[in-house]
Amino acid sequence: MSTPDSVRIDPIDETPIPTTKEELLPLYRQMLAIRRLEEASAKAYSQGKIGGFLHLVIGQEAVCVGSVAALAPEDYVVATYREHGHAYAKGVAARPIMAEMYGKKTGLVKGLGGSMHLFDKPTHFLGGYGIVGGHVPIAAGVAFKCKYKDERRVTLCFFGDGAATIGGFAEGIALAALWKLPVVFICENNLYSMGTPLYRSLAVSDVSLRAIPHGMARDRLDGDDVIKVKHRISEAVQRARETNEPTLVEILTYRFRGHSMSDPGLYRTKEEVAEWRKHDPVSRARARLLDECKVPEDEIKVVDAEVKEEIADAVRFSEESPTADEYFRYVIKE
Repeated sequence: MSTPDSVRIDPIDETPIPTTKEELLPLYRQMLAIRRLEEASAKAYSQGKIGGFLHLVIGQEAVCVGSVAALAPEDYVVATYREHGHAYAKGVAARPIMAEMYGKKTGLVKGLGGSMHLFDKPTHFLGGYGIVGGHVPIAAGVAFKCKYKDERRVTLCFFGDGAATIGGFAEGIALAALWKLPVVFICENNLYSMGTPLYRSLAVSDVSLRAIPHGMARDRLDGDDVIKVKHRISEAVQRARETNEPTLVEILTYRFRGHSMSDPGLYRTKEEVAEWRKHDPVSRARARLLDECKVPEDEIKVVDAEVKEEIADAVRFSEESPTADEYFRYVIKE
């Protein structure tokens, strides 16, 4: 456990936390499945099979997988509209996630929410919110309920660096600190608010510093190593569960694609993207399995094949499912 006024700020610390096959292999599988799910979604979108907006988490898989791995099954997750990976990491199957993006009746919310509004009560995945920063007070409310009912459940709230300038974010962390709520706020800082670089959107680029005025614990780390993310978020989760104290964590990461499928990402240089791809969290986990955990490559290839078939099955399921037809149930008719 770090101290309540944690200053564990080491975004350039490349020292890996030791791991084992038993710990890393399931996390690698989750990250790979999320990567393939997102790639399949991008393909379907380009074919016109998925409509609306589509925000991919490619490049940020270690953040959602490592963070959710620190939770107990009964804990809650509240996320942004870039939430497919978080839902999968929380235990939602690929089939209903993909079907929801396809707008099918077999989707998580019967095809009525689409990509930006995934929700799954059984796994305690509470969204999927399209309003930037507006979900932070909701997460505080969920944590308040858990404390009020003495449930010893923790809420993880994910948001982007762009949300750190929004009033809802300020209100949510203020209430969590004041009322000592069991919530961990995780800023997925991918260095761009849509197409606006960090230096043009934040006067102080270290988002974790915003915890200090509230007397809240904070942490800041790089998000390329899923094991590091898991262990560091575990500290914050333990604090929340044992003391009902919130933590603000900033995890530095990078999305390899544009803000959404409609964004070609021309505001970034090819050299910048290529440099970040050297830190690909999926490739990094695979390399550690081979080199550190001594997992035979043939065994990893079996996992790769299983994931490929899982996502292919989700695509087939979505394409064969009936289209959503319940829209008018929720519309007032004259």
